[in-house]
Amino acid sequence: MKSIPKQPHILASYFRVGQLLHWSLILFILESWFYWTMFEGALEKNSLLVIAFWMSCFLFSFVHIFLVIMDGWSRFQNYKRAKDLFFDHGFNTKVAEMYTGSKCQRNAAIVAADELGYKDEILSFYKKKGVKWYHYMPYFMSQDPWFLFRNYFWERTFLEKTYTPKYNFHSMSIEHAL
Repeated sequence: MKSIPKQPHILASYFRVGQLLHWSLILFILESWFYWTMFEGALEKNSLLVIAFWMSCFLFSFVHIFLVIMDGWSRFQNYKRAKDLFFDHGFNTKVAEMYTGSKCQRNAAIVAADELGYKDEILSFYKKKGVKWYHYMPYFMSQDPWFLFRNYFWERTFLEKTYTPKYNFHSMSIEHAL
C-alpha cells in the first residue's frame, strides 16, 4: 500500500474544495434577503418599474444560490476523481490538465493533490501554464461566447455525475500511522 499523509475529515475537504463557492453562497443569500426586502418596500409604493427592478435582482440572486450549491457539489466530485487519479498515477500533468478550466476546478485538483503530498508539483504546473491567482473566470467563457447554450457547460459546471472514490483515504492514513 502507498504511503499517504494524514487525511482530513471528508467535510473539511468538502469545504476546502468549495471555499470560494461557499463564500459566494453566503453572499447570494445575503443579497437575496436584501433584494427581497427592497422588493417588499417597492410593493408598498406600487411603482411597477421599481417592483420589476427589485424582483429581477432578487430572482437573479436567489437562482444563484442553487447554482452555487450545484457547482460546489460538482467540484467535490472533481476532487474525489482527481484524488483517486493522483493516488493511482502519482502527480501527473495529464490529470492536473483536466482541471485547468476554472478556478474552482483547479482548486479541487489542488486540494486533492495537497492531501496526497503533491501540492508543490501541482502549483508549479499551473504556474508554468500561466495560470494566475486572479484567474477566476473559467477560460471557456472567453473562448466560447455561446457557452450558456452548450451541454458541456451545464454538465461540467452544475451536473457532474456522482463519483464514488475507489479508496478510503482516511482509513488508509490511519492504518499507515499504526
